[in-house]
Amino acid sequence: MRPFFILLLCLIFSPLAQAWNAAGHRLTAIIAWQGMSPAAREFVASALEQHPDHARWHEKSGTGEAALIFAEASTWPDSIRRDPRFYDERRESPTPDLAGFPDTARHLDWHYADFDRDGQRGRGQIDRQIGELTKILRSTAKPGEIAWALPWLAHLVADIHQPLHVGFSEDRGGNTQLIENPFDAKQPFVKLHAYWDDLPGPSSLRGKKLRKQAGILLEEHRPGAQGDAALWLRESRDLLNDVYPKAAGSVTPIIDLPYREQAKARADRRITEAGRRLGQLLESIQRSRVSRGTR
Repeated sequence: MRPFFILLLCLIFSPLAQAWNAAGHRLTAIIAWQGMSPAAREFVASALEQHPDHARWHEKSGTGEAALIFAEASTWPDSIRRDPRFYDERRESPTPDLAGFPDTARHLDWHYADFDRDGQRGRGQIDRQIGELTKILRSTAKPGEIAWALPWLAHLVADIHQPLHVGFSEDRGGNTQLIENPFDAKQPFVKLHAYWDDLPGPSSLRGKKLRKQAGILLEEHRPGAQGDAALWLRESRDLLNDVYPKAAGSVTPIIDLPYREQAKARADRRITEAGRRLGQLLESIQRSRVSRGTR
């Protein structure tokens, strides 16, 4: 009965997983930065200086380097889930305007897109919002709007490469699917979505260790096609069958060693792909702004 009791507690008290953890988003941003030209880097750095949280990102980066500030900014759409300056538009009234932002909504349904087992789309806007944010950044001349859109775009490009962010409606993208993890004595049962979110590494990953890990990923994984949000979504959905452990545990599917190694390898590859693609997308955005004469 003890495993079942632990399982029940996990279901009742565990919050819904959010996205790649902070390490995953920072790695994506640092990899993107590596592939960007000086002009694109300057565009990003200057835009983020107009954001009201720039000072906080500067402090958390440790060194104030523009690349590390960008890495911190990429986690911002998750941090506003608990920020009283922002509101959940599904159940709360709007909060006061902020720094030229188009809105102060938390946009929780931007982080994912759900599908039923037949492939019919349900809730979630992730791919659509990547497209909309890209359009905004290519054309707007409003500093506040650029500062708002950049962290969102960086964040969502990373999230769409996590397979469970385009997963099944019935288990809320793996958020109600518990799995047994014999490799973690402190947390023997974990939600499948949370397990995948944490595969990139500890959320405290920053500074030299962050740069080192990004370098390792770039060396281990060769570049692929750039594509667009529609391709990235399809790729993630194609991985879903292997995301669910097949081995039977005591009361839930269990993570065995082959699954553990395969999941880590795939998560690393997806993070690397997301970073390279984000870098190319931001490069393209910066070039299009120059050609339009947009400042």
